[in-house]
Amino acid sequence: MVQSEVDFAAAIRTIPDYPSPGIMFRDITTLLAEPQVFRAAVDALVEPYKDSGVALVAGIEARGFILGGALSHQLSAGFVPIRKKGKLPHETIRVAYSLEYGVDEMEMHRDAVKPGTRVLLTDDLIATGGTAEAAVKLLRELGAEIIGACFVIDLPELGGRRRLEAMGVSVQTLVAFEGH
Repeated sequence: MVQSEVDFAAAIRTIPDYPSPGIMFRDITTLLAEPQVFRAAVDALVEPYKDSGVALVAGIEARGFILGGALSHQLSAGFVPIRKKGKLPHETIRVAYSLEYGVDEMEMHRDAVKPGTRVLLTDDLIATGGTAEAAVKLLRELGAEIIGACFVIDLPELGGRRRLEAMGVSVQTLVAFEGH
């Protein structure tokens, strides 16, 4: 976890039993609404990568777009959206991935990343890692060099961090929460 003097956990709202019973939904919209906390989060997420030559930040729909835009700005890098199937207007590549109750697909523009481009992946939360793993596969299919993945929240019991690290992707987070 990235070290910071800001208590990011206190700025994140927890909504019990959403979207289904037993789930504790971690909502970063409250963190985003506090300018100083949002700024501190972006600064903390950028810190490990500021001198790593990031050329593009890839953000996973939808909260990854918010973070990705801010990270791109701070790193003077471009931004690439990774979206749900059918949302991008140009020629795309696609990957299917497993969800808790089925399968979904995500895609990105085929010309979004050139081989060897140094890419940082971001989203609000890493849980089981299925979505992030699918994003890594898309980026690698285009030849990206993934220098890391960063998230505000880690749910370590669900194993997403371990899943990405097993793929050779380093993971940075700001806060970890117990449970689902």
